[in-house]
Amino acid sequence: MTQKLQQGQVIELEITDLNTSGEGVGRHEGKVVFVPNTVTGDRLTAKIIQSKAKFARGKIHSLLNPSAHRIRPQCIVADKCGGCQWQHIDSDYQRQAKRQQVIQAFQRIGGFEDIQVQPILHTSDVLNYRNKSTYPLARSATGQVQAGYYRAGSHKLVNLNQCPIQDERLHPLLKEVKQDIQQRGWSIYDEVKHRGKLRHLSLRIGSNTGEMLLTLITTSEQLAGIEEQAQLWLDKYPELVGVCLNINQGRTNAILGKTTYAVAGKPYLREIFAGVELHIAADTFFQINTSAAELLFEAVIEKLNLTGEETVVDAYCGIGTFSLPLAKKVKHVIGIEINSASIKQAQNNAALNNINNTIFYTGKVKDYINKIDSRPDILLLDPPRKGCDPQVIKTILDIQPSFIVYISCKPSTLARDIKLFCQSNFYEPKYIQPTDFFPQTTHVESCVILRKN
Repeated sequence: MTQKLQQGQVIELEITDLNTSGEGVGRHEGKVVFVPNTVTGDRLTAKIIQSKAKFARGKIHSLLNPSAHRIRPQCIVADKCGGCQWQHIDSDYQRQAKRQQVIQAFQRIGGFEDIQVQPILHTSDVLNYRNKSTYPLARSATGQVQAGYYRAGSHKLVNLNQCPIQDERLHPLLKEVKQDIQQRGWSIYDEVKHRGKLRHLSLRIGSNTGEMLLTLITTSEQLAGIEEQAQLWLDKYPELVGVCLNINQGRTNAILGKTTYAVAGKPYLREIFAGVELHIAADTFFQINTSAAELLFEAVIEKLNLTGEETVVDAYCGIGTFSLPLAKKVKHVIGIEINSASIKQAQNNAALNNINNTIFYTGKVKDYINKIDSRPDILLLDPPRKGCDPQVIKTILDIQPSFIVYISCKPSTLARDIKLFCQSNFYEPKYIQPTDFFPQTTHVESCVILRKN
């Protein structure tokens, strides 16, 4: 019987793998031990901080022999901030580990023994790639306004003046807007006491246009001098096209409330994605890594061998990010999305680009998908992290489109749903393409193309 490790005990470990949370995995006398901030090949001593019957968790006590995959983090607070998990790992090995995540999910959860997964797609930008960052606000012990990310597993803020994975053109705003908030004397929200006004600072940029939006998430629109300050920001930063307020009065961990409006300038920025101009609002979902998303889109288009005569259904279509570039290459696109504001933006974006072969429906995918008149040639799925509703999968199996293109940011739910599509023998996976949308983190975006048998 394996002896239980004691809290506070220091043990020697070799890290032999990475788990899906990004922690290093080692074994001590047969027992699995998880240690964050490590990488395969590290030899170290670890201090046990939690011990369970089947596993233990530790933290680095001393690094005896660093792995060949270990590098110096680019960020000075990488060991404190919970925003990234893998800044200490070289980019090639990060991508190798992410591809392995996808393979293991399909084998263990999907039950696919002999699965072919493409080499991971990636751009050259392993830093400065995020087109949007939303920072919690706080006050330091001395009363200074802070913005940053929480320490891993906590609500203790790590104050930042710049973030190396955020688009570097946003750095001046992050540093200087904090100072302006300080000078205005606006109160900062306290989540324990549910008092104060400013909760988050959100910065967004059109990667290909340079246009920026600044949004303050607040419990109240009564911010003394906000109109004056918003105009000062527009005057100071030429690329800033709008300053918005989002009102969130709830006692909740949700970042955004339901109401967003522009205090000064426009309520949206312009972006060019896959040859289509998009207007993106402050509270709109849009892929965080524009160039990597374009890379994946191009790869999918190439694999589909489009003739221009296809009918495409884009479930979970959002603002038309994929619907509209697709519409320029096919006969007809039908988009479905539960968020009415996103559908309105999709319709406006279609008009903006003179795209006339699209129709967008507001509602749940499971309610609308079986109302489509004819069987689509291609069905595009890009659901939330939790994956597809089982009723959606059942209805799709009834409709049986020729191809299903499933995009996901969570390998486990992707593998689970692909298994459901394939167990009837109606479909088989022809192409599995992981893409590195999120360098320096454990997350991986994947696309599977299923072909009807």
